[in-house]
Amino acid sequence: MFMRPQLKYLLIGLALLLGGGEVWRRVTMLAVPDIQPVALTAFAGLFLFCAISLTGFALLRQSWLRWPIAALMAAGSMLVDGYQWAVGDFMDYDGFVTMTQSTGDLGNAIAQQGPVLIWAAAKAIILFFAIGLKPVGAASVATRAASWTALPILLLLTTVLFFRGGEGASGLPTSHSSMSYLSLFGYEYVTADRAPREEVAIARAPDKLTSDIVLIIDESIAGAYLDINSIDGVYSGLLDPKPGVSIHNFGLATSINHCSVGSNVTLRFGGTRDNYRDTIRSKPSIWAYAKQAGLGTIYIDGQRTGGRFQNQMNAQERKLIDQWDQFADVPVQQRDHAVADRLSDYLNDDIPQFILVNKVGAHFPVNDKFPASHATYRPMLKRGQYPDVTDMASDDDIDGGDSSWELYRNSYRNTLTWQVGGFFDRLIADADLTDATLIYTADHGQTFHERGEQGQATHCTPNPAIEEGVVPLVVLGGSADGAESARWAAAAQTGQNQRSHYRIFPTLLGLMGYAAEDVRPVYGVDLFSDEPDPFTFNVRFHARLGSSPSWLHVPVEKIARPPTSDYRKIPGGKSSGDRTK
Repeated sequence: MFMRPQLKYLLIGLALLLGGGEVWRRVTMLAVPDIQPVALTAFAGLFLFCAISLTGFALLRQSWLRWPIAALMAAGSMLVDGYQWAVGDFMDYDGFVTMTQSTGDLGNAIAQQGPVLIWAAAKAIILFFAIGLKPVGAASVATRAASWTALPILLLLTTVLFFRGGEGASGLPTSHSSMSYLSLFGYEYVTADRAPREEVAIARAPDKLTSDIVLIIDESIAGAYLDINSIDGVYSGLLDPKPGVSIHNFGLATSINHCSVGSNVTLRFGGTRDNYRDTIRSKPSIWAYAKQAGLGTIYIDGQRTGGRFQNQMNAQERKLIDQWDQFADVPVQQRDHAVADRLSDYLNDDIPQFILVNKVGAHFPVNDKFPASHATYRPMLKRGQYPDVTDMASDDDIDGGDSSWELYRNSYRNTLTWQVGGFFDRLIADADLTDATLIYTADHGQTFHERGEQGQATHCTPNPAIEEGVVPLVVLGGSADGAESARWAAAAQTGQNQRSHYRIFPTLLGLMGYAAEDVRPVYGVDLFSDEPDPFTFNVRFHARLGSSPSWLHVPVEKIARPPTSDYRKIPGGKSSGDRTK
């Protein structure tokens, strides 16, 4: 087939040009006086090498090799571009790994990010033909040199990323960053430790347990936006419970990570800031400890359907769960209330069980996660766009400006009144909490750019705001006037705005009868301990390829509080103080 040689180069240039937004963002990030000359020169050199490598792959004469490379690079480019254009930020290697562990979100991604994925696919198709189409004309010294250096340059980039812990590819052609990420992921998979997971080795008291133990993990809850933690917070259902119900608010706590996967998997496997990677890989799960304690094991999942796994759960872990409840036939907007009903049934059945609840919560999109009856904060985002989406990357019509964030915050408030306030209203009214202990928290917090920062993301960002790692932490259940309640009250008072997720796993083990002195060396101290907490969250959770975790300290006094300028009051509505339009 005859074709002009210029067409192939035109397609290559067009593919590179379509990534110009990320290039410009990277350049502006590096344009800092102290580092500008060196950093910009290094970035420009890497980009040029990648462009030469891309051209070299496109000029390979062997079609049996060129077309598979074209398909692989196009697929990788679509993956990275789709992510970056959806969240408005770069995908680093940590983000790549997180995405590969969140394949259960694919349906939501397609439903919610159709236009973005179409553009990413269009660029991928251009790249596919730019590489795959047959080179025209005789091979010159220059074209041969480009082809010979194509793979070495890709290997060089991969090596650079390896020694930088997977960081450093931001703004580079996604054809090459994706292939480097894939190579690193393959290396980690091949070299991973696959030793069998350890059995429970900690002894426990022989007493038979007679009460339920529940961990409720909400989704994307900004702790400061609830009325239990801020005077201008929204209705939570936890501020003034019905008589006889014991509620102990530990205030604002730091999460394990500012992304869902890291927090959820560590809440299930435990660990300290120093050893969490080892516990996740090799130690028993919370299900194993519950079974050893003689408890039934129940997982109530409001987010997924069809038995799909998420947050690094796998078939081995699934075998330890006696009952797994999902809600495929329940609309997304109603699922947390269905979760409350199902949890009430278990709490009322007089069977001692460990129950882990994964709520729908308030992950974006928040446009449609509440009924019209709870649309009490206005103005708000346009409704009717995402009624069947639980969670996935989306900008929710956010353009990064102050006015759009005002709309978002009001929709988020409405979501909280329904997904948190409505959930606990329903649960506390129907469930017998006298003989149970419930720990309530969220996987991570949220930033709503209250200080006027640029950006469209609310969490899981490469350079997080402190609010992304701030969550609620509340303990419910038991007699309101018993000794156990007094113990919890003292712990909550001492630990007010000073505790973290890392204390939850050892607390659960203590409730199951495992001795604190045996738990502490592996899992750290519990919520009853008055030992100071660093009050940090992990911003480099995977810490791969020899890199170390990175901890962000949260000064409590600097946590953004809900701005009252977002809305106007009107009568009625289920909200704290009836704060509505």
